[in-house]
Amino acid sequence: MGNYVFFADRPIDQYKKSDIGFSVSVIMLLGFGLFTLYFCSQNYASRIFDGDAYYFLKRQSVCALVGLLGFFALAFLPMRTIRKILPVLTFATLFICLLTFVPGISVEKNGARRWIKMPFNFTLQSSELVKFTVIMYLANYFDQQASIPVVEDRNVAKAVGVMLVFIGLVLLQKDFSTSAFLFVFCCMFFWCSGMKIRWIWFVGFIAFLGFTYFFLSEEYRIERIISFLRPTERLESGNYQTMAAKRAISAGGFWGAGIGSNLVQSNRIPEVQADYIFASWAEAMGFGGVICYFVMLFLFGWRGIKIAVQSRNRFAALGTYGYVSLIILQSLINCGVVCGALPSTGIPLPFFSLGGSSIIITLCMCGFVVNASRCDTDEDESPINENDFVEIESIDGVGV
Repeated sequence: MGNYVFFADRPIDQYKKSDIGFSVSVIMLLGFGLFTLYFCSQNYASRIFDGDAYYFLKRQSVCALVGLLGFFALAFLPMRTIRKILPVLTFATLFICLLTFVPGISVEKNGARRWIKMPFNFTLQSSELVKFTVIMYLANYFDQQASIPVVEDRNVAKAVGVMLVFIGLVLLQKDFSTSAFLFVFCCMFFWCSGMKIRWIWFVGFIAFLGFTYFFLSEEYRIERIISFLRPTERLESGNYQTMAAKRAISAGGFWGAGIGSNLVQSNRIPEVQADYIFASWAEAMGFGGVICYFVMLFLFGWRGIKIAVQSRNRFAALGTYGYVSLIILQSLINCGVVCGALPSTGIPLPFFSLGGSSIIITLCMCGFVVNASRCDTDEDESPINENDFVEIESIDGVGV
């Protein structure tokens, strides 16, 4: 007889599966988002694109498929591999942001250069990629700094500098809402991560002056604030979209006006398939549908934050917290704008609003969260020790 050592099955608690609740919430939000995009845009698409009622749905579906590829890639790549490609991602994002200032490559709309041309008549909005990259960069940097035992030796200057460079580029693209949103969110991210925020007073003052200058430099931004403060005025101009959205939401009642009849009211909202798509959902599904949406959003946030709290990989936990919080905050801001509780911002509703860049990046963020739900240790591996092995006696070389 001889003793042979075999690698036995590890205890079940060392094998972590993807969080089912979070994955289900992503599938539901994506499915309802595509469904809502179709029924709120079919009349407009049919009128503009020679009877092609599926035009917006087809484009969004193609982008959703690309996003799902990114979802699965980020869900199954080892976390250490993601960290290794982070420098490449950071420089690639910086390069893409700079391309928006190059004529012939960038796309200008309403005086703003926020997009670059892509094949098959698609465009890429660089600010969406900035959201993804900056949060991952900060999560990686915070993890590295947290490993320094002496608190006084920790330095956030590099992270603040990278954050300001990217936000500055987005601001120069005349995307004021996204840049201001990103700045406030990143400051919250610094605070929640436990990093030093003594710099916030100086940087915040400089940022305030910069944002004030860019805000006052465009007349339409001032008009948005005036329209928000005077909701009963400018009903044919600044407040037209908001009042049309309110009428659509009211038409939904408790049970909803239905998929077909909702086209009467929500079709009066300019570009309803973009930032005001929530009004179409509320009209079609009614108050019950609104509650259903927020239940899905709550499930998404609850499972996401739970993953962040339970993860033993600090980088994965910080990245998960950042991505989930960003998506939740964007959703709440968009709903607030549609209901008239906040001034118009141009921030899309994740999973719902028409926008290829938005749906791709949102799904990539969700893929990272799914990956984090399986992370056991800081090395992205379960440590192997003597308990992982068992000795099995064998007779005549045959294990029994």
